[in-house]
Amino acid sequence: MTDTNRPLRVAIVGAGPAGIYCADALMKSDTAGERGVSIDLYERMPAPFGLIRYGVAPDHPRIKGIINALHKVLDKPQVRLLGNIDYGTDVTLADLRQHYDAVVFSTGATDDRGMKIPGVDLERSYGAGEFVAWYDGHPDFSRTWPLEEEKVAVIGVGNVALDVARVLAKTGDELLATEIPDNVYEGLKANKALEVHVFGRRGPAQAKFTPLELKELDHSPSIEVVVDPEDIEYDEGSAVARRSSKITDQVATIIENYAIREPKQDAIHKLFLHFFENPVEVLGEDGKVVGLRTERTELDGTGNVKSTGKFREWDVTAIYRAVGYLSDNLPEIPFDDQAGVIPNESGRVFDEGKHLTGLYTTGWIKRGPVGLIGHTKGDANETVECILEDMKASSLNTPETPGEDAIVALLEERGIPFTTWDGWYRLDEHERALGAAAGRERIKVVERDDMLAAAEPDKTRK
Repeated sequence: MTDTNRPLRVAIVGAGPAGIYCADALMKSDTAGERGVSIDLYERMPAPFGLIRYGVAPDHPRIKGIINALHKVLDKPQVRLLGNIDYGTDVTLADLRQHYDAVVFSTGATDDRGMKIPGVDLERSYGAGEFVAWYDGHPDFSRTWPLEEEKVAVIGVGNVALDVARVLAKTGDELLATEIPDNVYEGLKANKALEVHVFGRRGPAQAKFTPLELKELDHSPSIEVVVDPEDIEYDEGSAVARRSSKITDQVATIIENYAIREPKQDAIHKLFLHFFENPVEVLGEDGKVVGLRTERTELDGTGNVKSTGKFREWDVTAIYRAVGYLSDNLPEIPFDDQAGVIPNESGRVFDEGKHLTGLYTTGWIKRGPVGLIGHTKGDANETVECILEDMKASSLNTPETPGEDAIVALLEERGIPFTTWDGWYRLDEHERALGAAAGRERIKVVERDDMLAAAEPDKTRK
């Protein structure tokens, strides 16, 4: 059997939205209809869906509804899920080259990007990504979280900052209706935060919130959103931004409405949105956070800001840094530590100016952790075009054992208890049963062994 007489074999490392969109694009291609495609989605976690399961706030059912669309992709016979497999440990690059024509890396981003200001490493100064992983029940992070401070700060003006601020400001009982694990509910129920302060160095027209996220802050009866009217300021650059983007204009309008409305009655928590305040130092005593120093900024006419030399100290005793995520460096794959991406051209992995045959990338590890979940569809389409171009040019990898059964035999030989798509359905049913017993839709399982036991009860490590 010649290569062109068998389906195109593609491995996708990372079964989050980016990887699943890539599989979908491959299955919709002409090649799928002509030659056929056979796709294996590798996932380090026992469960698929990546960012949606472990990066989206639990009170976002609309965004989590994207899972329904991803389900339709994974239900198709051309794609196979191989979960609980750690690339670089359980399978190597050599293994993948031996079994596939092309390998796509779509491993996303989980680490927190650093901040270079004094005091950032003090106790009670946290990366937002760690907190998100805790409340989303990520098995590789702590099961407990210290929520003992009454006044906390969140640095950043993106949707992750809003998620963190909203979860900190809500009561545990408000979030009980979601899929949060029991340990997260107990932690949030004991949360002592009364004031949450969100800081951004630029103005309302430069905030990276989405209108829906911004409006959701006000949906809780326990939260009063507070904006200082003095922070409602625009220059010509800001006005141009509002005229050229409906979303920017909506965000600015919502912030304006927060600034001018009457105080909300009976709200036990206040959530402050501060603009034109650039964090310059985390203040500490005895190794712990006791405050935040910011410098007031002002618009320069272009939509950017300049320093004013005026400083203010804020009485907060915990800080969450929501200034961006950073992708992980993958074994045997070139990596740009500064940009936090795999060096690539349109999705082809490059090293020292040369395309590494058969290697591709998509999603956040391709272009950085920016944009919404749906934006990774464009990345996937671009990467798939490159794969198909290289296939037509006969410049893909030449695998020694491309048969679908070969990689499964290898995993079983190594005693790796991998999960499957059928296993996800079993885990899904188990989580829903846990929820039903408590009068909830679902309770997320946290521990790896517990997920594996529910998904693949017949598999154990040798």
